[in-house]
Amino acid sequence: QQQRLCIARALTAEPEVLLLDEPCSALDVKSIEAIEAMLLKLRETYTIILVTHNIAQARRIADYTAFFNNGRLVEFGEKDALFLQPRQEETKAFLSGIYG
Repeated sequence: QQQRLCIARALTAEPEVLLLDEPCSALDVKSIEAIEAMLLKLRETYTIILVTHNIAQARRIADYTAFFNNGRLVEFGEKDALFLQPRQEETKAFLSGIYG
């Protein structure tokens, strides 16, 4: 409930962009589903920038994805392109589980 309350509070300011840092960390599956459903509705109205280490979550809700490593932008693109055909070897290695 805390995460949803924080997002609701942020929306009262009517932002153009909603910045979220790990909004589903330490949540159970049911709460994650509720937050993700809310984000899918909110993205119709707001630009949402979401930081997550949860690759499956990024695949479920992102339109575009950026992969950073050691504070450096490695790759950015449409979600399907990045996950299915990454251009950078570093991205490929991360997605294959070699590191990360």
